[in-house]
Amino acid sequence: MSRCVFLDRDGVLNKDNPNYTYTIEKFEILPGVVDALAKLKKAGYLLVVVTNQSGIDKGIYSIDQMKECHAYLQQVCDGMIDHFYFSPYHRSITASLLTKPGSLMFEKAIAKFDIDVRASWMIGDRGRDLIPARTLGIRTIQIGDEVEPENRGDFVVNDLAGAVSVILGRGDR
Repeated sequence: MSRCVFLDRDGVLNKDNPNYTYTIEKFEILPGVVDALAKLKKAGYLLVVVTNQSGIDKGIYSIDQMKECHAYLQQVCDGMIDHFYFSPYHRSITASLLTKPGSLMFEKAIAKFDIDVRASWMIGDRGRDLIPARTLGIRTIQIGDEVEPENRGDFVVNDLAGAVSVILGRGDR
């Protein structure tokens, strides 16, 4: 079985924008992300992005625009991300288990990559990122303080580098 680090995108890998990030020009990769991902890959973790992209359902941007941002991220990160899962839906328009806090993106990855949830982690900056992981038995790391008290992560850090320190410092314990 594989060990995996699930990663939210906006606010974890790139700067979050309340008006959506869907062009390469505005896709600002956060400081330390490339180095942090390299450390996780070197330690033998799969890297899987699970991201809500509700601006697609709202007609603000296209799947192709989102994919251009993902291709740019892969280029900058030397192709370290093993897979991107995304939900194009917005809960006010389309109900879907794919959309976090639904767990379908995680379940697809678990099945595809034979992931051991007990040896895996989820890193997110919102409660909706952490809820599905916790439901599936995946340990959670919260970046920042934007998570509701009832949904807080198992660990709280300031950035992806801090999350990597937790993961590599704890291993599979």
